[in-house]
Amino acid sequence: MEYQNRDFKYFMQDTGSLYLGAKYTYQEILEDEMVTFKFKSIVEHYIMKDTDPETTLESQLYYMTPEQFSYKTYTQLKARVKVSLLVEKRGLLGRGGVKYENKVMKLDEFTGMNLAQKKKSGIVVQELILSKLSLMAFSV
Repeated sequence: MEYQNRDFKYFMQDTGSLYLGAKYTYQEILEDEMVTFKFKSIVEHYIMKDTDPETTLESQLYYMTPEQFSYKTYTQLKARVKVSLLVEKRGLLGRGGVKYENKVMKLDEFTGMNLAQKKKSGIVVQELILSKLSLMAFSV
């Protein structure tokens, strides 16, 4: 892994979800021994139908459209996307400013934004979140 992106390439799980850092490429996901076999199988058999192995999750999710097969796959997995976006804050005495705020969005909500809206909001994709229940029910 590249040194500068190491903090953004991770796989974690809790009782209900899987979390993948957005700087992972699909090839790195397939090679990472911590990533579950079921998700690797889904990546290999479904996601990579329309995705290059060197594509990062960040890039895939940012430019994803509802017409893509990978979108349909992630929809079945109840995918959510954790992003940082610019938000204008109003402070006391008219002192405000713009700052980044984290937000978790459903995949359909995120892909519903066009590129101009994403750029205007300064969106940075941080993480892909998948439902373990949906992953378990997914038939490979």
